[in-house]
Amino acid sequence: MKQETVVRLRVTVEGTVQGVGFRPFVFRVAQQLGVAGWVTNSSHGALLELEGPVAVVETFLERMQTEAPAAAKVDRLAVESASPTGETAFGIRTSEGAGVRRLVAPPDLATCADCLRELNDPMDRRFRYPFLTCTQCGPRFSLITDIPYDRANTTMSRFPLCRDCRAEYEDPTNRRFHAEPIACPVCGPRLALWDVQGHEVARDQEALQQACEIIRRGGVLAVKGVGGFQLWVDARSDAAVQRLRLRKTRPEKPFAVLFPSVSAVRESCRLTPEEEGLLLSPEAPIVLLRQREPSGLARSVSPDNPYVGAMVPCSPLHHLLMTELQGPAVATSGNRSDEPIVIDEQEALVRLAGIADAFLVHDRAITRPVDDSVVRVVEGETLILRRARGYVPRSIRVNASLTNGSAMVPILAVGGHLKNTIALTSGDQVMLSQHLGDLSTLEAFEAFRRAVDDLQRLLDVQPQLVACDLHPDYRSTIFAQVFAERHAIPLVRVQHHHAHVAACMAEHNLDGEVLGVVWDGAGYGSDGAIWGGEFLIAGYQGFRRLAHLRPFRLPGGETAMRKPWRSAFSVLWEIYGERRAGEECAARQCVKGETDALLVLLRKGLASPWTTSMGRLFDAVSSLAGLCDEASFEGQAAMALEFAAERYEKTAPGDETGYQFAVTRGEDHQAMWVADWRPLIESLIKERREASSPERIAYRFHLGLADLICRIAEQAALPRVVLTGGCFQNALLLRLVRRRLERVGFIVYSHRLAPPNDGGLSLGQAVVAAHQVENSRSPSISR
Repeated sequence: MKQETVVRLRVTVEGTVQGVGFRPFVFRVAQQLGVAGWVTNSSHGALLELEGPVAVVETFLERMQTEAPAAAKVDRLAVESASPTGETAFGIRTSEGAGVRRLVAPPDLATCADCLRELNDPMDRRFRYPFLTCTQCGPRFSLITDIPYDRANTTMSRFPLCRDCRAEYEDPTNRRFHAEPIACPVCGPRLALWDVQGHEVARDQEALQQACEIIRRGGVLAVKGVGGFQLWVDARSDAAVQRLRLRKTRPEKPFAVLFPSVSAVRESCRLTPEEEGLLLSPEAPIVLLRQREPSGLARSVSPDNPYVGAMVPCSPLHHLLMTELQGPAVATSGNRSDEPIVIDEQEALVRLAGIADAFLVHDRAITRPVDDSVVRVVEGETLILRRARGYVPRSIRVNASLTNGSAMVPILAVGGHLKNTIALTSGDQVMLSQHLGDLSTLEAFEAFRRAVDDLQRLLDVQPQLVACDLHPDYRSTIFAQVFAERHAIPLVRVQHHHAHVAACMAEHNLDGEVLGVVWDGAGYGSDGAIWGGEFLIAGYQGFRRLAHLRPFRLPGGETAMRKPWRSAFSVLWEIYGERRAGEECAARQCVKGETDALLVLLRKGLASPWTTSMGRLFDAVSSLAGLCDEASFEGQAAMALEFAAERYEKTAPGDETGYQFAVTRGEDHQAMWVADWRPLIESLIKERREASSPERIAYRFHLGLADLICRIAEQAALPRVVLTGGCFQNALLLRLVRRRLERVGFIVYSHRLAPPNDGGLSLGQAVVAAHQVENSRSPSISR
């Protein structure tokens, strides 16, 4: 009988394969098939050598890709031939740390079904233990200190394994085989309840019970979660929610709500299969859901908002608290407004003083702040609004054609000023940091600096180029300038809206040129003006401004962003002049005493920059419709307009009459198109005088926007349209525009991997910089 040919292969596996049970899975498959060799973690991901008959090894490789653990993600296999050694066993080797590091650190994963069963099993030795994990779930990115991902490189290294845990860790048939954060009540972290002075008042189960009693009594509890502290109150108590709002100086911005289970979510919210799938996914993000009426939640949780950010427990501690409370709780980021979330209990005593009534803490250290991710479902697809826990640090692979067929040089992209993220490239991958927030405070900027250092150290990547926004006053831009000078590397300045388009293109591996529709609140234009209502013919190499919104002034500059009525006054002043503008706004209580000052600013052009911002036009229309004159948080006026339009759509589904823009162009065929909003505002004022409802006005405004995009797209004559920028967080706008464009044959792309808001800027900056660096003579590159 002919003997089967034996082969030996060396296999490099890239992707999310560390900390997700991949090595134990490989070990089990190898044992089942009788394959010899070994597997180890490496700086690339996982490294294997396999020896056995050809057919058996081929079966192994197929099963490794099709049966991998749910939390694993195999991006690429590299297979090389090796000489057979006659090896007969298969083993797991100590991890390799040398070589060029890949972006393989695993994300934090929600509690799996097996661990949840153990948590609730009185016969299990981990019954009600707040820190149980296995290879399929638990903290990863929030506790890793270095890669490869091994226990020695996590904050769990200070907890030596007990005999039972050691046995599980070393047993190839056990679910906790090489589960790095493994712990139990004997050898792992413990829970404690502290008062506001930091004195311990209870431990373990007693701490849980007393903590929940504080919430039941209407108190504010600071909970040390997976990636940082959260502030909890009873979501059914208006008094408790208002107390938290007062202490946190957050008068109206919606709070997220943690529910005990999906069934509890369903009692308060409408839930589609896609939304339920997201809630129950390993990422376990906050999902924006439409509330039922009544929802059972305090009105102050999400005032004047039909949606609520809902989540279910993502850790054993959260499950235990929810089981004890038996009801929903507000669980918002543990910080003061505009500051980064707190990750250390001693820091919490200081920074959350005056907010929290008690602190539920533990002794498992958190290495970096990782906030909850926020998503919504639009037309059955996931739109990420805040990319953090569960999604980070998964990298985004960039098609080789996007970088001229070669690997990108290491690039640090520092993002924008609001909703900041940073990005670091390695090979053909871009790793976005977790959401870092607005860089408005010194504390936030220091957190940004730490994140830059952390990402470089964790990945052992030394940037050879740094990319930033064009805005000269962004703290991120100033940092990039200093960083480039200190390290003697080039600085690439990327226009804000170009970066938005490039980010979406990179997500979809698009090359060539597209029509990028970029609508947001503000971005520094190539001419130094404030852009935000842009139509760009764009590729990675550059862009051409095809069209833009007709400019109008922002009286008071940034103050106008907090007072939408000022944008309304400005557009009325442009159309009707001083007297009529004053008459239209006179009835508003908030404007009394300010109009005279505004007129001085507008007449003289003082502190009243020109803008083409669609975000500010949303503000103006929201105010003119009587929906929002003053905003206490970013996007409030635009959200009010979106919600009003949705209400009208339900009652008048056949109304397709939108307000019209006038689209004009100079005689020169190279001139830009201008979307003139004046006819739209005139139609709006006319309908308002005819007692048209705010809902109808809002809906017709949205229809007019969708029609405008179709008209400009026809002029661009490009088949692919990219929709990006903060305005496209608006689900109604995104849906209307997509449907209309697709109806007439355009291919429409929107974000799926990075946020459409400024949280995606760093991705776009990185890929634009990667192209520009190929040509050192580019005027956009400076030293």
